[in-house]
Amino acid sequence: MLNIKGLSFSYRERPVLQGIDLDIKKGEIIGILGPNGCGKTTLLKLLNRNLHPEGGNVMMNEKDLEDISKREIARHIAVVPQSNEIRFAFTVRDIVMMGRMPFLGQFQGESSDDVGIVEDAMKKTNITSFADRLINTMSGGERQRVIIARAIAQRPEIILLDEPTLHLDICHQFEVLDLVKRLSDEEDLTVVIVSHDLPMVVKYCDRIVLIHDHQIFAAGTPEEVLTRENMRTVFNIDAVLEYDSTLKAMSVKVLGSCADRC
Repeated sequence: MLNIKGLSFSYRERPVLQGIDLDIKKGEIIGILGPNGCGKTTLLKLLNRNLHPEGGNVMMNEKDLEDISKREIARHIAVVPQSNEIRFAFTVRDIVMMGRMPFLGQFQGESSDDVGIVEDAMKKTNITSFADRLINTMSGGERQRVIIARAIAQRPEIILLDEPTLHLDICHQFEVLDLVKRLSDEEDLTVVIVSHDLPMVVKYCDRIVLIHDHQIFAAGTPEEVLTRENMRTVFNIDAVLEYDSTLKAMSVKVLGSCADRC
């Protein structure tokens, strides 16, 4: 789906990413992990051509993103940004319909097919009952579901999520990521999640990429990547990945900071 080779980027001559090599496969949920300022969000923006690489390239279905129009990219890749604040009084249906914009001509209104796709996206995200509510009257968790519905309405092959649970309470965090997982399974979507939340990433991601010192430090399954030594090096914490008999799944247990324990 996405093939990243030798990707590099700097802000005002300050290196942020250097020599990133990564293949993102169809249908997988992949987590991009690392401490604040390591380049996670920058990488996500390069995958959507919101930034242009200094070196290397991003290939989508064997085509360089630099040679593809933004409209065409939006027909394949949808983005759920870190902030879902919307200042204008659009209805939920209006917001979700914005996902169809890459498929409409300059003076073309939405078709019956577009309306059907929007209704389907709202149904899948369980927001049909408040389709006519104003977006700026809704809670953070509700707004996040609306933004995901807008992304689904693009009928993308890939969804990029930047810290999707950052401003949500615990209940809404699970609600949003359960939704993303279900849609990935049902629609065979490729999902890329940028996060610093180790337990959440372990629960939902098939594969993890750990970024440290501007490069990929480790990549693979949670068991392969989240070793005690790797978490000490990258996050400066003492933590272990272990089987939780209650959850019946692997889970990260944080024991403390390395300043206290390591």
